[in-house]
Amino acid sequence: MSEPLSAPLDIGFDYTRSLGPVHGRFATALRDRRILGVRGSDGRVHVPVVEYDPDTAAPLDDFVEVGQQGTVMTWSWVPEPLEGQPLPHPFAWAFVLLDGADTPMLHAVDVGSPEKISTGMRVQVRWAAERGNGIRDIACFEPVGAAQPAEPAEPEQEPVTMITSPVHLHYMHSASPEESRYLRGLTEGRLLGQRCPACGKVYVPPRGACPTDGVPTEEEVELADTGTVTTFCIVNVPFLGQRIKPPYVSAYVLLDGADIPFLHLVLGCAAEEVRMGMRVRAVWKPREEWGPTLQNIDHFTPTGEPDAPFETYARHL
Repeated sequence: MSEPLSAPLDIGFDYTRSLGPVHGRFATALRDRRILGVRGSDGRVHVPVVEYDPDTAAPLDDFVEVGQQGTVMTWSWVPEPLEGQPLPHPFAWAFVLLDGADTPMLHAVDVGSPEKISTGMRVQVRWAAERGNGIRDIACFEPVGAAQPAEPAEPEQEPVTMITSPVHLHYMHSASPEESRYLRGLTEGRLLGQRCPACGKVYVPPRGACPTDGVPTEEEVELADTGTVTTFCIVNVPFLGQRIKPPYVSAYVLLDGADIPFLHLVLGCAAEEVRMGMRVRAVWKPREEWGPTLQNIDHFTPTGEPDAPFETYARHL
């Protein structure tokens, strides 16, 4: 048996969110090199701010400016920082209780080695050079006296109402033996599925077991690269990384002989001409570009055949 395939996957996108009145005011103050807390019903000052009282759930709007120095309450050393963390070299994660606050905030403390940090240590904010990024406007904390504290920035007229947070995930994906045979088949221009011995349904990509009957699917079936559009969506909204200019169509294609459709592009005609029941065939990339991926099929295009009757795909929507 061949070894299952595996490959590194890198998923990343920029997440943009609106802040609302409470977090927006907190972020605006950070941009101006000030730190705000918000007072709760019990008199405690929460930093970072919270929108609702932890005890009564009432909205909070009593903002309090707190100090830029504080005390390390507890900490943990990071010998090998991960991508996206505040510092590229070893540092400590610490709960820092700022002067004037009653709840600690989690942030990085830059001290060089774990021997140089301790509970009760006094630290101060080190501001980031680039502002307007919410909590990342605080680059990290450092021991008091390590550098001259930065002066507050000149306030800008426009408040911070939105921030963009980059999100990245790196991991190694290992395909199942059934998926690996399917992917290796694609390198040969073949579409492979598996049939359930109980209900007879053909699954592509193969799953290794029938989700309906719970039995292994061991019989391999080679499918044609023609099929039927079951449902579709006309994409009109542009987004980051889009390789086709809208409008275009993403559709579920039920391959001939299969019992489950998969999502792919339908091109080769106007978007408004795509319809349920349309017969399509795969348009493969040049053979020298093939690999163990469904991207070997660039898209599906209409065959010109009459539309498939609704009852032939009604149970596959």
